[in-house]
Amino acid sequence: MPSPIALNSPSPSLSIFKKKELLSQLTSMPTAASYLSAVQQADTRIRSHDNSSVTSTPSLSRSPSITDSSEDNTLSEDDENDCLAYSLTPSTSEQVFTTVHTEFGHCANETYRCVSKHDYTKPFEEQTIEDPPYYIFLATHISLFILSLLGHMRDFFGKRFAKPYFAHLMPQNGYAPLNTNFDSFYTRRLRGRMTDCLCQPVTGVPGRTIVILDRYSTDNNYTQICTGGKTRALNISSYNYLGFSQGRGGCSDAVKESIRRCGVSTFGTRLESGSSELHVSAEALVARFVGMEDALICSMGFATNSTFIPALAGKGSLIISDELNHASIRIGARQSGAHVRVFKHNDMSSLESLLREVISQGQPKTHRPWKKVLVIVEGLYSMEGTVVNLPKIVELKQIYKFHLYIDEAHSIGALGPHGRGVTDYFNIPPSSIDVLMGTFTKSFGAAGGYIAGTKTLVDGLRLRGHSGPYAEAIAPPVLAQIVASMASIMGVVSAPQPTNSTFSLSPVGSIITPRDSVKEPLGMVPANNLPTWMNLPRALADGSEARMRIRRLAFNSRYLHAGLKKLGFIIYGHSFSPIVPLLIFNPGKLPVFVRMMRAYTPPIVVVVVTYPATSFETARARFCPSAAHTKEDIDTVLRACDEVGGILDLKHGSGERWGIDMVCDRAVELVHSV
Repeated sequence: MPSPIALNSPSPSLSIFKKKELLSQLTSMPTAASYLSAVQQADTRIRSHDNSSVTSTPSLSRSPSITDSSEDNTLSEDDENDCLAYSLTPSTSEQVFTTVHTEFGHCANETYRCVSKHDYTKPFEEQTIEDPPYYIFLATHISLFILSLLGHMRDFFGKRFAKPYFAHLMPQNGYAPLNTNFDSFYTRRLRGRMTDCLCQPVTGVPGRTIVILDRYSTDNNYTQICTGGKTRALNISSYNYLGFSQGRGGCSDAVKESIRRCGVSTFGTRLESGSSELHVSAEALVARFVGMEDALICSMGFATNSTFIPALAGKGSLIISDELNHASIRIGARQSGAHVRVFKHNDMSSLESLLREVISQGQPKTHRPWKKVLVIVEGLYSMEGTVVNLPKIVELKQIYKFHLYIDEAHSIGALGPHGRGVTDYFNIPPSSIDVLMGTFTKSFGAAGGYIAGTKTLVDGLRLRGHSGPYAEAIAPPVLAQIVASMASIMGVVSAPQPTNSTFSLSPVGSIITPRDSVKEPLGMVPANNLPTWMNLPRALADGSEARMRIRRLAFNSRYLHAGLKKLGFIIYGHSFSPIVPLLIFNPGKLPVFVRMMRAYTPPIVVVVVTYPATSFETARARFCPSAAHTKEDIDTVLRACDEVGGILDLKHGSGERWGIDMVCDRAVELVHSV
């Protein structure tokens, strides 16, 4: 018998929710047979005409492997939720969707689109830290105190009366324990209580939906037992911002061809025998994409920061870091040997005050000038969802003459009208930044990271960074995914085209504005810069599909953020951020929130975060909307949060509140009024 703490019951009858409205929608939903029949009729009609005449709906990742009889177009044994496997609205004869709905949702409504860009007529959107009522803080600290007290009492008596269960924490035969009591206390006493909500094993493509493996525990989460069952759930937790994690489509076809031609690995480091034509093409493409002279790529995003920051700064240098920078930045800064100072999160007054102090005082003891001052910030902060105040930092850079390093792991591809990150979002020339870092894991459906800058800088980092001589080179299939997805965002032209800068600084240098009101497209990639065997479908090659994805992501992010606020939740982050943290505060509510969302109809997979990623008292759920989600998917998430939040007493936000029906009905108005 599964224990009460099991993740998911294989039987839908055990769900604790009975959504009358949703059930009424499901009963009116067309069957799988009628849905596929409509798709087949639409496909037959379009095939009888010239493909160029289809203008009603942009094509989505058309692949020769996608047919009406494809295995992903029929229900499998794990597709018990028809509302996730098939669209609630059947396609018409004028609409052609060439993606699998479970991987990339079908949405032809152009009103569910938005452009991600900064409005200079309005002040920068500062994050306002909203505190809950005092009884929430009191209950949170009391629960943490009780948890800690009982945990230490159990450890004290357990080491004396149940020694076999605590042997790994006690000296054995003269050897000290590898895991000390203090180091493992949090893992055993807090995280262990919600293991069923973490590290959830999944299978299949992590797209719009995801298939989770059902499991349960009979020993208080010490071990998990898989039942063999599977559950398809709405995926609001994966870093799949632009929806490129598809198992079908032009990008996946390029990956297959790369395996056939180049194998699965280069079996070497970049400075030895691991460089291939794909590495050279990818680095040139990344440099062109971010607007820098040159770029290098690394096989791991975490290692990109931790191994290249020590090559940028050393003894006698100063690194100024945001207090909420990623752990990879902190590790890289510590390994560099440079002096490290921290300023308050995204607080430009704190940064300027610190700059005045450190520049005027110089190095400790000797007061000599610093060899270099390197300010490191993130474009989009992964736990807070806040966007860096780049215009102000660029203004300070012009005054205090420091070097600027921006980590765009989460912002590249996700922000800006062209998906080029925070520089694109704020319309700031990339040349204003000294070092641009980013990863391929969030928006490009791949793995690894990059460093972009001047050619002199990048050439030096290739030799001095530890990843060059020691790390395995990125595998060819991953490179093919990077090149295909990035080229689709840029668009491919048959011949090289000169690019004209459309940026200029205002006379005071405090605000960066476009040179003219007519926007010229950012540089497209010449076809001869791609591998000769990589033939992208027309919708990918001309950039139309990527533009649709970027606009869908902007709408979904803004809608989810604004909708949760209107429902009364405390939400952190920028309104255009694809990271939407919902504050829960009490760690005891985290596992309950996850289990209730997973028991919803349809099931929803969410990620919850607490210490050490955040402080104990600011535990949160972190939603990651994607371009693959439809407006109806965001409606489902909002309805689930509205019900679960009411049960768990999570609605402590200030401001005007709307009902859930009003939020869903006025979604477009809500998005454009934020």
